[in-house]
Amino acid sequence: MKNLFTPLQIRDLTLRNRIAVSPMQQYSSVDGFVNDWHIVHLGSRAVGGAGLVITEALPISLAGRWTKYDLGIWSDEHIEGLRRLATFIRAQGSAAVAQIGHSGAKASRNHPDEGFKMIKESEGGWKTESSVEKAFFSGMAQSIALSNKGIKRVVQEFQAAARRAIEAGFDSVEIHAAHGYLIHQFYSELVNNRTDEYGGSFDNRIRFFREVVIAVRQVLPKEKPLFVRISAVDYSDDEKAWTIEDSVRLAKILKKDGVDFITASAGGFVYVSSDKVIPNYQLSFAKKIKYEANILTGTVGMITKAAQANLIIENDEADLILMAREYLRNPYFAINAALELGIDIDIPTQYRRAY
Repeated sequence: MKNLFTPLQIRDLTLRNRIAVSPMQQYSSVDGFVNDWHIVHLGSRAVGGAGLVITEALPISLAGRWTKYDLGIWSDEHIEGLRRLATFIRAQGSAAVAQIGHSGAKASRNHPDEGFKMIKESEGGWKTESSVEKAFFSGMAQSIALSNKGIKRVVQEFQAAARRAIEAGFDSVEIHAAHGYLIHQFYSELVNNRTDEYGGSFDNRIRFFREVVIAVRQVLPKEKPLFVRISAVDYSDDEKAWTIEDSVRLAKILKKDGVDFITASAGGFVYVSSDKVIPNYQLSFAKKIKYEANILTGTVGMITKAAQANLIIENDEADLILMAREYLRNPYFAINAALELGIDIDIPTQYRRAY
């Protein structure tokens, strides 16, 4: 029977266990460059035994930044620092994946310590880009509606970012297409009311997403897997909301386009009632996509315990457990989980005296 520490094979990449560090913005960079904070933050999670370490979302362009403090991948100048980061993670036995993304109409914010509020260009912000001009939800700025030419530029920016990630030594990339950011602003009809070939029908609304996937796949070596993160549902009762059935349909198409793994997160436009945010509250999305689209999936959301995570793998409900807040609390979750579950794993020499 599989358990949390059964290796996972994805194309030619083998993860030593089924535990992944989920992307978490750190707002600790200057001009997008890696510094000691990023090495220590992600490096300690690799030392702590995670099978996969995913970077925070790396903006593919200046316009796509969440804040001016984001770690970046929009320039070749970022490659050297990212290489240092990927090299250290991999040296500890973890796989290293770079998440690449564009925040769309949710861009141009100040630092969380300053309120994480939208800032105008006159305040040091920048003009945001989206599928449409109108800001439909709080936290979304009035934006430039991307023209067909602009869409092609952004697709090329995603492709260039993926090339940089591979050049920096990452095992692969994850395309961030969730949480109300740019790609999600195209495929969800809650936002996208375009009337051209990128709006209207399901096939039109996923067109931009597919173009990004195909462009990124083109620069990934054949042996390297391609990861994507989606919002499996919009958490809205609106008849235009994205549904889990839409996600299954999308997953089948993305698999044909070269995607190997889907992280099933959710939401991004509307408030989710706290009474819905309970342990495993998004697991059903990963399970449904896994079985109905026949693709590897990861689950995320209020997974904090070793036994809880292990049971998901034993029951074959998802293929990978992605953890965020728990990894902020406990960088050595994987080592401690193995001890709790009575599973023998290799502990770094430097730390064995403690175990």
